[in-house]
Amino acid sequence: MRASLVLLHRWFGLFIALFLFVAGLTGAVISWDHEIDEWLNPQLFDARSAGVGQDPLVLADALEARDPRLQVSFMPLALEPGHAVGMFVDPRVDPATGKAYELGFNQLGLDPVTGEVQGQRMWGAISLSRENLLPFLYKLHYSLHIPDGFGVELGIWLFGVVAIIWCLDCLVALWLSFPSARGWRKSFAFRWKQGGYKLHFDLHRSGGVWLWLLLLTLAVTSVSMNLERQVVRPLVELFSPLTPSPFASRTPVTLDEQVVPLLDRRQVVAVAAAEAQRLGWQAPAAALFHSAEFGVYGVGFYELGEDHGDAGLGNPWLYVDSRSGELAGAHVPGTGSAGDIFLQAQFPLHSGRIIGLPGRILVSLLGLAVAMLSLTGLVIWAKKRRSRVLSERRHQSPGLAGQEALQQP
Repeated sequence: MRASLVLLHRWFGLFIALFLFVAGLTGAVISWDHEIDEWLNPQLFDARSAGVGQDPLVLADALEARDPRLQVSFMPLALEPGHAVGMFVDPRVDPATGKAYELGFNQLGLDPVTGEVQGQRMWGAISLSRENLLPFLYKLHYSLHIPDGFGVELGIWLFGVVAIIWCLDCLVALWLSFPSARGWRKSFAFRWKQGGYKLHFDLHRSGGVWLWLLLLTLAVTSVSMNLERQVVRPLVELFSPLTPSPFASRTPVTLDEQVVPLLDRRQVVAVAAAEAQRLGWQAPAAALFHSAEFGVYGVGFYELGEDHGDAGLGNPWLYVDSRSGELAGAHVPGTGSAGDIFLQAQFPLHSGRIIGLPGRILVSLLGLAVAMLSLTGLVIWAKKRRSRVLSERRHQSPGLAGQEALQQP
């Protein structure tokens, strides 16, 4: 059985090594994506003008009036002092072609006082320029920028499959790390002084053992991030009922087929604010998004400056149908069934934000560890493969093997 598991671990590892090496390094960086992005791109995040800012809803209206090709898909509802008004936009459908306009950008930074566009970019573009670096790394982390095809997000699906194999490999690796009851201490030790292959082996095996539970958590949450609707949600529903979600119960359409809303933003905010008051929420309505693919608005409730949900399970959101104005669901962290709370915890666990700053530091270091484990695994495989090849050559041609041995330095 052990020989079969060794073979399985080898092929699992070879398949996922490159993916995890990239995901580990990028994950170590994007744990700090907001801070680094703001430092690199002040035109998108820092207000240029001093003075009293305008209502963000007014700024959104003016933006759409200036450029009728676009519609705001995400915006804050309150101004943070000294900050630009960051908005994401989607294209509308060109009536002449029946296709969505090609905007060339999807994120804007507006001056809160004048409403002028300070900066813009295509979030997720394949580019290492200063303005695109962090979004590029972020998307690389979960999709390798593999383009969509056959009506599915191929990169996201592929990374989801990699994460599933990673989960299985974590279990196989733990079994292989403890070959005997007597030698269990070796599985936690590092032969620092011996270096070379032995150290590579210990870094891979013992490093994986020390970090095993954290690595398994990253693997499971990776599946949840990429394949929630396809895999994780159906599995969780086998054990626990889940609160209906507009994103799980609706089939998304393309932006060419987008759902045109019948409600404006102010009506949506009013509906959500009334529901939040009925529920006894104290935090104000702080952000609004519109999904033209699902025909849903979302309103987030949190205090100013807490938009990233840097602790706990994140911020609550209410969803409103963009055409009927009826409540379409809610995301209320810490409430619902056990399955609901499990799903709510996936991103906070994956990002480390569930325990705030210490968690983000831990995840950043863990990303480096994942890259190290992938690299040492490849080194071990290459060393063993070379040994196997030389052994086969000696068996087939002893004379030739002897000559090769003499040529070794």
